[in-house]
Amino acid sequence: MDRKIRTIIGAVLAVVLMVCIWFFTRPKPETGSKTATLEIVDSEGKSVSYKQKTDAEYLHQFMDEVAEKNDDFTFDGSESDYGYFLTTVNGVAPDYTVDQAYWAIYVNDEYGNYGVDEQPVADGDVFRIVYERSAE
Repeated sequence: MDRKIRTIIGAVLAVVLMVCIWFFTRPKPETGSKTATLEIVDSEGKSVSYKQKTDAEYLHQFMDEVAEKNDDFTFDGSESDYGYFLTTVNGVAPDYTVDQAYWAIYVNDEYGNYGVDEQPVADGDVFRIVYERSAE
């Protein structure tokens, strides 16, 4: 077999293997009723918390529910190739080009590994959305 064909087949197999690993190890949502907390920490370090029961499977759905029940919580964003990109929370839109600020997501005090579309919600979870500036 030609070396070029073996290289192409090897690359295709590597991609298929990576997709399979991701599919079987990705976070799985918890179905049914649960209680979760959403905490927002603004650019001045002030925070507000929303704790409520939910059937949401993912953080984005939970945020939608919190926004429906609380007039003082709003958020906005845009769809991208990587999922929903959170741009504005409670009317505040960080500008990374000005001061390297962005909205960080923490799950149970750990820096989030997933965006709001892929982050599952489990009973007792505490989600913190924090206005952060990157270290220079």
